Amino acid sequence: MAGSRLWFPLLLAAALAGPATALWPWPQYIQTSDWPYTISPHSFQFQYHVRSAAQSGCSVLDEAFQRYRDLLFGSESWDGSALTEKQKTLEKRSLVILVVTPGCDQLPSLESLENYTLTINNEQCFLLSETVWGALRGLETFSQLVWRSPEGTFFINKTEIEDFPRFPHRGLLLDTSRHYLPLPTILNTLDVMAYNKFNVFHWHLVDDPSFPYESSTFPELTRKGSYNPATHIYTAQDVKVVIEYARLRGIRVLAEFDTPGHTLSWGRGVSGLLTPCYSGSQPSGTFGPVNPILNSTYEFMNTFFLEVSSVFPDFYLHLGGDEVDFACCFVRPHLPCFGPLRYSVDCYFRKSNPDIQDFMKKKGFGNDFKQLESFYIQTLLDIITAYGKGYVVWQEVFDNKVKVQPDTIIQVWREEIPVNYLKELALITEAGFRVLLSAPWYLNRINYGPDWENFYMVEPLSFEGTPEQKALVIGGEACMWGEYVDSTNLVPRLWPRAGAVAERLWSNKVVTNSEFALKRLAHFRCELLRRGVQAQPLNVGYCEQEFE
Repeated sequence: MAGSRLWFPLLLAAALAGPATALWPWPQYIQTSDWPYTISPHSFQFQYHVRSAAQSGCSVLDEAFQRYRDLLFGSESWDGSALTEKQKTLEKRSLVILVVTPGCDQLPSLESLENYTLTINNEQCFLLSETVWGALRGLETFSQLVWRSPEGTFFINKTEIEDFPRFPHRGLLLDTSRHYLPLPTILNTLDVMAYNKFNVFHWHLVDDPSFPYESSTFPELTRKGSYNPATHIYTAQDVKVVIEYARLRGIRVLAEFDTPGHTLSWGRGVSGLLTPCYSGSQPSGTFGPVNPILNSTYEFMNTFFLEVSSVFPDFYLHLGGDEVDFACCFVRPHLPCFGPLRYSVDCYFRKSNPDIQDFMKKKGFGNDFKQLESFYIQTLLDIITAYGKGYVVWQEVFDNKVKVQPDTIIQVWREEIPVNYLKELALITEAGFRVLLSAPWYLNRINYGPDWENFYMVEPLSFEGTPEQKALVIGGEACMWGEYVDSTNLVPRLWPRAGAVAERLWSNKVVTNSEFALKRLAHFRCELLRRGVQAQPLNVGYCEQEFE
C-alpha cells in the first residue's frame, strides 16, 4: 500500500490549517487541505458493513461507535438552528466503514492486520479496512481529525489517509506486583493505549513482593502471597474483564509469570517450591529462586500453567527468565506495608546447597549454574509447548545459551550490560530469533525536562545486520515498572511520554523531526485532557481543556 503513494511532506503538512497536523501517531500517508466540512452531532451516524453472510452484528464496532460518539460530542443536547444553509446541506454526514474480512468475535493476534484507508471529501466519509482491528485504528484517526470552532461547530477537513503500523507488536508493560493497580486503573490505561494505537498490554502480574493473581488451582498463592487477599487481588472475573475490555480496543493481553527468579511471593503459598539457602551446613531459613531439581517443582508448574493457558487466550505467554541470582542474594524489602518476610541478604544460594551440588554433579554441569538454569527453562518451555502456547522470554535466556525453540521471542531490556542493546539485537537476530525491544523505553526512569525526546529518537533497526535480521524485529514495548508507581501517579508519568514510543513503533522511520513531533504531541496531550486523561505537560504553556 505504501509503495503506491507519495509521502506527504512534513513541512507542507505543518503549514496547513486544521487538526490533521496534530495526528498522533503520524500516518504512513496523508494528503489534506484546509477545506472543512461540517459535522452535526445530532444527525451524524456511524455505519458499517462486515463482509460475512453469517454475521448479523459486530460487537467490536458497535461498542467502538458508542465510545467515539461520546468522545467526539459528549452527551450534550445539540441544537441545529444556528447552522447556515450551506452547513445544513452538509450536516447529514456519516462515517461508512467497510471491513473486508469478518472477525468481530475473535481476539487480536500478532498476525492481525491493522491497515486502513480513510477518505473525507464532499461526497463521503469512508473508512476501508481488511479487519475490524484496522477499523478501530481508523476510527481513532477519524476522531482526531474532527475539530470544533470557537462558536461550537464541528468540522472535519478534506483528507485522504492510507495507514498501517510499522511493527506488529506495540506494547506497554504494567507491573502490578510491586504496587497493586486497581482494576479501573488498568481499564483506563487500556483506553489511552487505544488512543495511541498500542496493541499489546504486557501484564507483569506477579513478582517477589506480591502475588495478586487469584489462582483457582492454587488459592494459597494469593491468600499468602498477595498484599491483602481481600482487596489487592485480581479475581478470575477481573481477568476476564481486562481481556474483553482490551479485545474491544484491538489490544492483546500478554500475561507474564516470571520464573525461576522473582518468585519470593510464590514460596509463601507453595511449600517446597523455592530453593532453601544454607548457612554453613544448615538451612538458613531463607530461600532463593524456584528449586530446579525437584520433580514436585515441575508437577506444580505443569498444573499451574495448564490453568494459566486456559485463562489467558492469547497464543503467547511471557515466561520471564531474567535476573536469576545464582548467589541467592535478595535485598530485604524496605516498605513496611509488605508485612513480615523471611527473605534477606544473608543467604547463599545453590553454591552452598548440598542437594543442588549433588544434582549438578550427576547432570555433569560442573560449576556452571547457567546450565542448571537452562535445565529448568527448557523443561518449563516443554510444558508450555505441550499446551499449544508460544512464549516470550527476557534476554538472559538467550544470553545464557538456553536451548529454546526457533519460534521463541526474545525481549531485550538491558541497555549496556552485557552488551549495548543494539549489539544484543544483532546477536539475537543473527541467531534467527524474533525480538522485541524495551531497553531504551523504561518509562519508570524519569528526568527533569522533556525526556520524551529520548524515547522518540530511538531507531529500533539501527543495528548492523542484514535485511533478513531486521525483519525479525517485530516491535517493542514501553515498560512502567512499579517500584515507585501506583494509581496515584501512573497516569501523568505514562502519558504523553509513552506516546513517543507509540509513534516510533507505528509511523514510518523517516518521521523523526522532533519539532514537528512536539507540536503534535503537545496538541495530543491537550486532547487527552479533554478526554479526561491527566497527562503531564510537555513544555511551558497551557491547554484550553484544562478549564473545561
